Order: sequence, then C-alpha cells, then structure tokens
Amino acid sequence: MATSKEDVSLYTIGHSRHAIDTFIDLAEHHGISLFIDVRGQPYSRFNPQYNHKRFRESLAEHGIDYLWLGDRLSGRPTEAKFYGVDGKVLWHELSLWPALHEGLTEVLERAASERLALVCAEEDPMRCHRRFLLTPPLIERGARVLHIRGDSSLQSEEEMRGTEELGANRAQLNLFK
Repeated sequence: MATSKEDVSLYTIGHSRHAIDTFIDLAEHHGISLFIDVRGQPYSRFNPQYNHKRFRESLAEHGIDYLWLGDRLSGRPTEAKFYGVDGKVLWHELSLWPALHEGLTEVLERAASERLALVCAEEDPMRCHRRFLLTPPLIERGARVLHIRGDSSLQSEEEMRGTEELGANRAQLNLFK
C-alpha cells in the first residue's frame, strides 16, 4: 500500500457504546482491514461485544483481522514503575519505554501494507491515550494519523491540533464590562 514512511496513514477509533454492527459499518466505510487493540485489558463489563474473544470473532466474520498489542501500547500498563505515588500514570516515563516503541514499529510496518486502525474504548480521541501517547511518536516517524469519529467522519491530527490551538488562544468574553 505505502511506498515510503511518509505514505503511511493509519487510523484510530474508539468503540464507545456502539452496537457491534455499527462499529463494523464504520470499519467497512473506511476500508479498515485490521484492528490493533491498544486496550490493556481488552474487556468491557458494559459493552461485552468488545470483549477480546467475542470482538475478534465478530470482526473475523466480516473479514477483518484483529491483533491485541495492549501489553505494549496501553494507557494502563501493568508495570508499577509507570505509576506515581498518587496512582496516576507517569506518561513521560511510559513514552520512553522500549516495549512501547517496539509496538509502534510493528504498527508502522503493518500500516505500510494494510489499512489499520488502533482501537480503544474512548470515542473522543482528545480524551484517549491513543492520541496523546501513541500519535506523537507515530507522526515523528512519518505517519499520518486520522481519527474515525462515531458519526463516521474523519478528523486528521492536523485538524485536531488546529482546534486545540484555537481553543487555547480564544479569549474569554467578559460579560460584566
């Protein structure tokens, strides 16, 4: 599919509360042939259609492949060294982890030959580790990252960064002047 690193595009998506048929429609609409699951624990008490085995089987029924890389690409690592005393993830430490970068290398290698999406639970990429932990090093390595939204629209990472900058630079109106 891609001829160089600069040609590599990959997608991200959050399964949210979608019915599995809706999720598969999103995948088919965007031509996704492989989902790489980046959830550390690929299970959902509230959305069991996304439990590891069931999810993989549903995708396979539609000719879509599934690969779990949550052991390396999760926002909730199992290693205690990635958590502060307050229990919060030490994002900078995690971003330097060699296993994370090995996982990203595998993602890029696969994205060079097939259309894939990184999948997590959160629909909004602005609130998910697939955007703030995984996207920056993928872009640094030459990939173009596109976020599939629940309404089937695509948002490029460039568009999302532009939206952030607009929000950060927008002055609050003073209602009491």
